[in-house]
Amino acid sequence: MSTVLIIVALVAVLVIAAAAVLYLGPGRGESRRGLKRRFGPEYDRSVVGHDGDTKAAERELKERVKRHGELKTRPLTNETRELYIAQWAVLQERFVDSPDQSVAEADQLLARLAGERGFPEAARYEEQLAALSVHHAEQVGGYRRVHRAARGQANTEELREAMVHGRALFEALIAARPEDSRGHGAGAAGRGRRAHLLKPKGSGA
Repeated sequence: MSTVLIIVALVAVLVIAAAAVLYLGPGRGESRRGLKRRFGPEYDRSVVGHDGDTKAAERELKERVKRHGELKTRPLTNETRELYIAQWAVLQERFVDSPDQSVAEADQLLARLAGERGFPEAARYEEQLAALSVHHAEQVGGYRRVHRAARGQANTEELREAMVHGRALFEALIAARPEDSRGHGAGAAGRGRRAHLLKPKGSGA
């Protein structure tokens, strides 16, 4: 009799656990440590945005994971990739003479590139930003800086810093494969070969 009760109890525990997973859905059951590891600086930014309310910040981040965690990025053709690299290089060369215009165009280029990789389109900036934060949490802050600088009264140094930080997301999005943006294998070598294209001339970067 006791064996039967134990089996019944184990089955009940398994059923409850399965129900909890189904109820919570993707990302909802992620721990605080998991969220911090996944979002990095975005975790702290979200907490600050919620006036220090950690639970509210974590709810927002979990919601981002729920909406965008399963997003599958689209690959770029070699031709398209080289075109974007060339466009970014032109913007960096132009930065010395026209920093405001260069940053404004960099903002547009990042938005187009993100859309081409399968993220929400540029017209849905906040949603695009949220999706990027799930998959490129370490680099998305650079895009935010570029976007803000392109629409504000930024001085030359602020514009330069925006370009430098925005370049990190550009490199991640332009990678041939998702693992390239994490510095693995041939992807890291490929970035090294084109690094000279990704530094604003005259910007000190």
